[in-house]
Amino acid sequence: MTTPAAPNPRPVLMDGLRTAWPICLGYFPIGLAFGVLAQKAGLSAWEIGLMASMVFAGGSQFIAVAMLQAGAPAVPIIATTFMVNLRHFLMSSSLSVHLRGSSGRFLALFAYGVTDESFAVNMGRFRDGGWDRWRALVVNHAANLVWIVCCVAGTWAGRFIPAGAFGIDYALTAMFICLLVFQLRSRLFTLTAVLAGLLSTALYVTLPGTVNVVAAAIAAATAGFWLRRRGRSGGRRPDADS
Repeated sequence: MTTPAAPNPRPVLMDGLRTAWPICLGYFPIGLAFGVLAQKAGLSAWEIGLMASMVFAGGSQFIAVAMLQAGAPAVPIIATTFMVNLRHFLMSSSLSVHLRGSSGRFLALFAYGVTDESFAVNMGRFRDGGWDRWRALVVNHAANLVWIVCCVAGTWAGRFIPAGAFGIDYALTAMFICLLVFQLRSRLFTLTAVLAGLLSTALYVTLPGTVNVVAAAIAAATAGFWLRRRGRSGGRRPDADS
């Protein structure tokens, strides 16, 4: 199979940046918040920058800092953040259908930049059409760059901001809620989201760590897919708005 040729870089870059700016805007307060919290936990600027570059996952970074602050050893921190990031397997699997024919190096570079936010934006663009892997790559890494810069900048901001001030520890949760709301484009999507929330809450008391999140996401997505297939076979669209 031949690898598709790269398109003209300038329009690709501009399209990617125009699409990525809402994510970058959201990363600004969250990255700063993470830098502040990490600085309060005793991490230096280069350690925060290294974590932001190598992990590039807000939820895992916040959890890792909290565990470091609590004095947890390395193995539980690594195991916990690994479990939290398991959702990336699901996101990468969904995106892979749009990346057929890409080289191994491209896939490695693309996979490194996949986050919840870039996944949501790129999947929506792929679904609407007129989107390609190069523009998606720009979205991933524009967000990546802004995230790293904001995390490191938060290190210096943390010297002047008291811990917990301005609700900075709620910034990440707020952004996830905002992303979810943007995805609720039909009754089927809303039903799937509600089901995932209920399952995750129910499983929280029985499964260790954050496995409940992954298990609930898989179960709810499967149920949503089944409902969609069932609606199509019955000649009716279950994801219709009314």
